[in-house]
Amino acid sequence: MNEKRARHQSEAPGPSDFSDPLIRRELARAAVWIGLALAVALIALLAQPLLLILGGIVFASMLDGGARLLGKVMPIGRGWRLALVCVLALAFLLWTLFLAGSQLADQAENLKTVVSAQITHILGWATHMGFAKANAASELNRQLMGSIGQVTSALGTAAGAISSIALIVVLGIFIAIDPRLYERGVAWMLPLEQRDNFYRTTERMAYTMRRLMAGRLVGMGVEGVGMWILLTLAGVPMAGLLGVLTGLLAFLPNIGAIVSGILIVLVGFSAGVHTGFWAIAAYFIVQTVDGYLIVPMVAKRSVDLAPALVLSAQLLFGALFGILGLTFADPIVAMLKIFLERRAETGAETVN
Repeated sequence: MNEKRARHQSEAPGPSDFSDPLIRRELARAAVWIGLALAVALIALLAQPLLLILGGIVFASMLDGGARLLGKVMPIGRGWRLALVCVLALAFLLWTLFLAGSQLADQAENLKTVVSAQITHILGWATHMGFAKANAASELNRQLMGSIGQVTSALGTAAGAISSIALIVVLGIFIAIDPRLYERGVAWMLPLEQRDNFYRTTERMAYTMRRLMAGRLVGMGVEGVGMWILLTLAGVPMAGLLGVLTGLLAFLPNIGAIVSGILIVLVGFSAGVHTGFWAIAAYFIVQTVDGYLIVPMVAKRSVDLAPALVLSAQLLFGALFGILGLTFADPIVAMLKIFLERRAETGAETVN
């Protein structure tokens, strides 16, 4: 009996023995790594639905910001102010789609033809001067036209994205009606000692998102309307479509301005050298007003993001998740910045 007891005590616990502290600790570590791997896999698998939900949150912040802004001039209930903002937004969308949609769709086809001819002309000149080979030039032309076609076809084939837009709008309206309901629902899943920090973090995120989206909307309006007016005065063809594209692309910092600038210059020079230089002047005037007046007054007061950081995030999320990742890269980076700042503040408060 003593020999059996001694042999039993000398043996190490096996993998099925959960009473040993070492086994439990290793199982906990394995569970963490397995959970992390599953989380990454789920995020990759559900990337598009998650980005649509994020789009709904972004749209809700726009509606909430508009309702708060109306509250400063209209002493009515929040529900009425939110309904008024929704009606105004819906009226603008209907006007854009039905009144200007057919004209802009026709201009989109013409824009693609003009840009293709301009790119072919430029690449032909580069090949003639020895800067590029014929095969490389044709391949570059094909890739450029594929990218530009995706941009310009958004107005002509908007039906393909209408379901995603509808989901974002519906989610945004439901969240904007009672954002506290969803905030409390998420907080309910957290431990009691972490809920106060969660509420503070979400409050700061919401404030930052409202200011960031306000800057985006003002910038989109200024760039779109300003570019339309200046290009019309300069005699640039398809000024209305270029103004709409410039306004829409203004939602994407850095990349949007580059794409719209290339389109404006190509279309401007298609009507003549004089018109092309006027198009360049109009582009720089609008970008200067937006960059030195609109952005400092509205956007930078909400969150200070380095341009290189935003551009890197756009390239990364665009490569991983497509157009939705590119669109919402800026809000994602802003929210991550707020989250990390709150973690640092919480850690400093704990140490003190």
